[in-house]
Amino acid sequence: MAVSISAVVLLGILTFLLIKKGGLKAAHAVVCALFGFYLASSSIAPTVSQATTSLVQVIGKIKF
Repeated sequence: MAVSISAVVLLGILTFLLIKKGGLKAAHAVVCALFGFYLASSSIAPTVSQATTSLVQVIGKIKF
């Protein structure tokens, strides 16, 4: 759950910055958000969730 909330906050901030500084139009951001909601309710959602969790674990094991 903590990984999901952190990812949502990070992606929200990234979307905000892309709208303000990167030329991403608000309509594009809305389409991407809607796609995410539909993707979350699809049969591929568990696979995406597992891949995200695995990626976070790999990043967490990197020693700086």
